[in-house]
Amino acid sequence: MTEPLPESEEQRLRASFDRQAMLATLGAQLVEISHGRAVLEMPSDPRFAQQFGYTHAGAVTTLVDTACGYAALSTMGADREVLTVDFTANFVAPAAGARFRATATVLRAGRTIVVTRGDVHALDGAGGVKLVAAMQATMMAVAPPPTPPAEPVG
Repeated sequence: MTEPLPESEEQRLRASFDRQAMLATLGAQLVEISHGRAVLEMPSDPRFAQQFGYTHAGAVTTLVDTACGYAALSTMGADREVLTVDFTANFVAPAAGARFRATATVLRAGRTIVVTRGDVHALDGAGGVKLVAAMQATMMAVAPPPTPPAEPVG
């Protein structure tokens, strides 16, 4: 069981999530955040389908990478942000479902590097849950930019 975050810390992480334009595009939501754990969900959307109608791996890995990032960020001080260093995702089933839930936990948190694990489950809307993908990700603590860019850095 993970420990809850202080309310101010949870608000900081939720505000950070709300600034994620890519996640808003996917319709993703931060369902749960606690110390060393994050749960995100997104609906299935035909706009993000690959050629066979399954949700594209890019959308699924975006969801679980972000869950891993917020799990890592929850272990860091308020003066730090997080960037992905590396991840490996293994798909074990086609991404077919009404919704997808990514659950991430911290395996080891150091001062600079945090190793996480994330699982993505497809939810069929009738109570069925199926593992779709598993990720291991390495995150790095960084100082936030002095002023976030108004537009994406290209």
